[in-house]
Amino acid sequence: MTGFRLSLRGRPAAEPLLATRTFDLLCMTMAFVVLVHAVHLPWWLTCSLAVVLALRWRQRRQGGRRVHMVIKLPLVGLLLAVVIVTNGTLFGREPGTEFAVGLLVLKLLESEHVRDARVGVAFACFALMSALLFDQGLIPSLIVSVGLIPALATLRAVEQVPATTSTGAWGPSLRPVFIGLLAAIPLSVFAFLFVPRLGSPLWGTPDAGQAATGLSNRLAPGDMLDLMTDDTPAMRVTFDGPPPANATRYFRAYVMQFYDGQGWSPGSHSTRRPPATLDVTRRITYRTSLEPSQDRVVPMLDMPTMAPAGAEMRADHTVMAARRIDQAISFPAAAATQYRFEASLDDGVRHDNLELPMGTGPRARALASSWASKYGGDDAAIAAAALALFHADFGYTLAPEPLGRDRIDDFLFQTREGYCEHFASAFTFLMRAAGLPARVVTGYQGGYWNTTGNYLLVRRSDAHAWSEVWMKGRGWVRFDPTAAVRPERVDLGAEAAAAGHGRNEGWLDSAWLRGIRDRWDVVNQWWSKGVIGFDALRQQGLLQPFGVMRADVSDLATVLAAGCALLAAAALGWAMFQRRDGDVVDAWMRKLQGKLSRAGVVRRASEGPRHYLARAARALPGQRHALERLSELYLRLRYASDEPPPESLDRFRRAVKEFKARRVVK
Repeated sequence: MTGFRLSLRGRPAAEPLLATRTFDLLCMTMAFVVLVHAVHLPWWLTCSLAVVLALRWRQRRQGGRRVHMVIKLPLVGLLLAVVIVTNGTLFGREPGTEFAVGLLVLKLLESEHVRDARVGVAFACFALMSALLFDQGLIPSLIVSVGLIPALATLRAVEQVPATTSTGAWGPSLRPVFIGLLAAIPLSVFAFLFVPRLGSPLWGTPDAGQAATGLSNRLAPGDMLDLMTDDTPAMRVTFDGPPPANATRYFRAYVMQFYDGQGWSPGSHSTRRPPATLDVTRRITYRTSLEPSQDRVVPMLDMPTMAPAGAEMRADHTVMAARRIDQAISFPAAAATQYRFEASLDDGVRHDNLELPMGTGPRARALASSWASKYGGDDAAIAAAALALFHADFGYTLAPEPLGRDRIDDFLFQTREGYCEHFASAFTFLMRAAGLPARVVTGYQGGYWNTTGNYLLVRRSDAHAWSEVWMKGRGWVRFDPTAAVRPERVDLGAEAAAAGHGRNEGWLDSAWLRGIRDRWDVVNQWWSKGVIGFDALRQQGLLQPFGVMRADVSDLATVLAAGCALLAAAALGWAMFQRRDGDVVDAWMRKLQGKLSRAGVVRRASEGPRHYLARAARALPGQRHALERLSELYLRLRYASDEPPPESLDRFRRAVKEFKARRVVK
């Protein structure tokens, strides 16, 4: 067998053209893929692909056929060149997605036959699923699932009898697809639970730039501006006891000692030494569910006393994972709320935390020197003088003026407005200029307490920067100069600090909307833990209620095979023992017979459909034309072709629904 149909001359028979309705469904499938990826693609590429898709649909509607190779090849070359020039490479998540979606739309230019449609749908499903590389949340996953509907409808239309034109309602084309998707849910859930999972992914998709948490290992005034309006969850924290006050919820991520005149970055001593001594007076325990960040840093409640499994604690008590956090993780943790941190300071650490670049901030140095001369060795008085300066003369804003070449002096003596990173950077510089070891710490502060789920939600907009100053007899002490300028940023959280800057005003902060937001975040937490966080370790514990403490691959495969066999048997039983009432045409004919029977015209056992409907037309002269049309439609559906065309079946269905039989008057 050659696998294809032969014509009378021995050559392969020409493959039929795609019906108009089938081509429309194919265009809808590809348009949905472009729409799903619109938030990831450059706007100009999205608009260009939309124009190409619309022009191709219009050209096909007007009787055109596949686009000539002279046009297609330059378009493919242009797409390749633009992607490489824009991204610098063809490899990676963003450039790969742009190239794949572009090729998908260009594939439509040559889609004319059944094989083209099948290839296009397969490629569209791949491109559709690639959207989950950017976001695996509940809403994006549901949107991707909806995108399967036009794809499956296209495949179903391909398998129907070809026709060069197709019209009528969309319902008959999409209704079986919905039914098929609903029927596939049990098998999909079962496969999700029991198909053996890998302990680690075959490949990763790390971002090339800033981490997904928004935190970076470098801080310069103005770099955190984008985070202040990003409400994406970063982590959720549940406490074993009462939660700490909002003003003490500092989550430590990076400690930065080195300043180059423009920004801060971690020093070398933080990685070469063991964790510094921490004398704990009081501590609390909690559990963190951390969202994927594509980074190694693990934000921990200040001051962390232990590192979770798979991570290490550094000298400055920051915690780094062994590999990038590319999936949601959950771990127990403990933090000291009252402590003395590194009471004695190493000479190398002292040098790193006193060093300032030459020639920067001359006016700031002079001010700090005057404090050192005035207060002598009173470290607390020097810090208090700096805080008093910020409190008296500085303002908090999310839209500060740009700083000049000497950022410290420009901020302290000219602009005098900014947010956390401006204040932390300037405060740390002043402390070093006054002779006190100091460093910048970045992480999160505050969070929103979800009363419905009883947990603390920390968003990316809660990103914060503060300072640590080393004082004799006390060790490292946390100072937050932002609190001196805008206390509500620390006491009430980032939302309160952002009031007046276009966020959370009026009805947006109402009680009923807050309740809805709480419940919705509980749903997102369930999705993150139950679906995204369902890994190989959790899968191994699925059979614990049945006495299998650690299910291996063979156990999972056995359960999977047994479950699939049961589902297949149930489906087969339903198919075999359901009531057999004939096909769709006969089903609607029986409905018509029921209407006529109630009007007094009962079909005889030996009477054919043509004679029966003719007799009904004579008995109901007022509805003669409607019955004659129904007879013509039925006979054409039943005897004119092997498979009834969907459009004719739809017309017959509507005609039966609209038919109102009046009782025969004797």
